[in-house]
Amino acid sequence: MQEVSPDVLSLRQERDLYRNLLELGGKDEIEPFLEEALALIVESSSARQGYLEILETHGNANAPRLWMAHGCYDADVEAIRDRVSRGVLGAAVASGQTVVSASALEDPRFADRRSVQRNRTGAVLCSPIGHPPLGVVYLQDRIGPGPFSEEDRARVERFTRYLATFADRLLLRRQQLGPDPTLDVRQRLRTESVIGRSPAIARVLEQVAVAASCDISVLITGPSGTGKTQVARLIHDNSPRARRPFVELNCANLQETLAERELFGAVRGAFSGADKLMKGKIDAVEGGTLFLDEIGELPLGVQAKLLQFLQSRQYFRVGGTEPLVADVRVVAATNNDLKAAVARRTFRDDLRFRLEVLPIVMPSLEERREDIPTLAEHFCATACESQKRPRLRLSPGALLALQVVEWEGNIRELANKIEAAVARAGVEGASQVDRRHLFPEPSSEPDKPRWLSYHEATRQFQKQLLARTLKETRWNISESAERLELSRAHVYNLIAGAGLERDKEEE
Repeated sequence: MQEVSPDVLSLRQERDLYRNLLELGGKDEIEPFLEEALALIVESSSARQGYLEILETHGNANAPRLWMAHGCYDADVEAIRDRVSRGVLGAAVASGQTVVSASALEDPRFADRRSVQRNRTGAVLCSPIGHPPLGVVYLQDRIGPGPFSEEDRARVERFTRYLATFADRLLLRRQQLGPDPTLDVRQRLRTESVIGRSPAIARVLEQVAVAASCDISVLITGPSGTGKTQVARLIHDNSPRARRPFVELNCANLQETLAERELFGAVRGAFSGADKLMKGKIDAVEGGTLFLDEIGELPLGVQAKLLQFLQSRQYFRVGGTEPLVADVRVVAATNNDLKAAVARRTFRDDLRFRLEVLPIVMPSLEERREDIPTLAEHFCATACESQKRPRLRLSPGALLALQVVEWEGNIRELANKIEAAVARAGVEGASQVDRRHLFPEPSSEPDKPRWLSYHEATRQFQKQLLARTLKETRWNISESAERLELSRAHVYNLIAGAGLERDKEEE
């Protein structure tokens, strides 16, 4: 095998470092970005410990400082933070220059610092993030022998220049979005899969926190496509049952005999073709969580047996006479009105009460419109990855267009729309996903009939109404907003989303 020279190896490491940093630049939240960025620079510099702190928060004096530590115990972090204003970090911030020392304990610049003496600080490298400093990256002690090298210094300085750009963008984005009402509950739960920061989704997460802390039945309701399965999984993943199975059964379109077998299993000879023991979902999920989706479609006969199981934790396999006991938590979901189903005698009232110990109501996308841009960007990144395409971003016009459309199918429909748009943009070789990729114009072929979708018809009506109102008011935005009973800001968004421009003769 041919030996790789140190120079080539160094170039490869640096290439991988920046490639990884650029990939991190696609993140939408600053905390995970900083955490992974710090891990990258610690590894590439062979440091034992790393610390990163953002000092500038775009003029918001009340905003807490953001800091991340890598390879540190709690006591180490406190010791490092103790140096922020009185030691190495303070010198880097004050001078705006990288500080490198073979041993801070023996360095005349820092040896008399109490924090340095107390913590016996060895080799350090501390570089400001940006100019003027937005924050600092601090590396301490090397895994190998010797101090941090000039090559380490140069690499970290180049790294922090890129880091400053990404961090500044994410800080500005957070400032524009305003306070995050989900932040408190996210610190108590594992919520990586939940996208959004609206008050509506914050309320759902608070209910998830309650559900995860106990072992009672949960009924999740809400329109189709709002993420009920995701919330059921979230409850399971944050509960004491997280290490046990999570099994889903969709109750829609199941005949009574099949539904019973799926749930409880069947003994050998219970029906024609049953030549061996069949285990049901309850067997498979022992100790875990059984998620019953579309519970409103469960046949009445099976509803009675499910109720018996919820009350006693005992059940019988189809054709069996021996009672079995299972430790299973049941979470159910439906987009139907179960009270109306009870009135129609298609759903048992006692089962509804047994399931609805803790109800969680999922908001429609209409109720969390402020989450649409974040959701859209997430779905765009996911679609690019699944389709193995280069990373594409949604243009400002595309984001605005998505925010003014009615999403009858909620999050699921939004995800599908963006996945199709990414495919169109990818085939075209476009550098970004534009409004035309999301909402392609109807076919102009005269012999080919074209049926407008609900979204296309709604979009065309909105555009025509807006254009007519603007023309009648001579593009007076305040008067147009009053006529349409909308805010001026929303009218501006509608204009941009529809791609309307004022004719010169109207000026």
